[in-house]
Amino acid sequence: MLKQVAEGVLVHQSGLLENNTVVVQGREGVLLVDAGITGAEMACLANDLRELGRPVVAGFSTHPDWDHVLWHAELGEAPRYGTARCAAFMRDVLSNADWKAGVAEGLPPEIAEDTPLDRYGLITGLPAGTARLPWDGPRVRIIEHPAHAPGHAALLIEERRVLVAGDMLSDVFVPMLDDTADPIGDYLVGLRLLEGVADGVDVLIPGHGSVARDDEVRARIKLDRAYVEDLRDARVTGDPRVVSPKPGWEWASGIHEGQARSLARGSGYDGTPG
Repeated sequence: MLKQVAEGVLVHQSGLLENNTVVVQGREGVLLVDAGITGAEMACLANDLRELGRPVVAGFSTHPDWDHVLWHAELGEAPRYGTARCAAFMRDVLSNADWKAGVAEGLPPEIAEDTPLDRYGLITGLPAGTARLPWDGPRVRIIEHPAHAPGHAALLIEERRVLVAGDMLSDVFVPMLDDTADPIGDYLVGLRLLEGVADGVDVLIPGHGSVARDDEVRARIKLDRAYVEDLRDARVTGDPRVVSPKPGWEWASGIHEGQARSLARGSGYDGTPG
């Protein structure tokens, strides 16, 4: 079910991982950001859009994690954009003859049979440094940064004062580091870039979890920074997502434990869901 969170901006949330698919209404149709994770959910989304009389005219994947590069036939054949690095990463994945088996093996077992992979990762890379999404709708600024995944980008819908953050600033997942030479530094760079636009944001939509509004936007940034600095300095974290997670999300504490172990061994990160 679509829920309006700002003028012309709606969210469709998945059941298993609370993935937020974002719909931005334009002149001729909609921009669809991070389409969803199961065939049933994406078919439901397509039906909702048909009832609104709003075809999908553009798609965008915030980054190349499996749950952000899916698509469904009923959503149509609109161009699906991503940053140049995101698209390059997906080309590398799809160049392997056994890519589908590898992706399927990593899917949560609860949804593995209902996650369509036939349009997986078909991303059109925008030229490096592209600042605005090419589409006939509200201006969408692309904020690329090195945190979490290669070619990760947030989208700032300037006229609506909405920030689509991808896999950052969640209230259910702690910051998830990428496997880079400096995962802590990269994440802090990403947070600084998002903080740099926070004065123009009234609504924050994370990749997973609940929408944040007004003062809570900066509170989410502050919480993520404190967590990353705790990891950097090998402190015991008091992050509520670790010590008192949302009911049903106790398993997500394992993400923190894995990251702390990896950093203690001197490596970047040993993998997360989503």
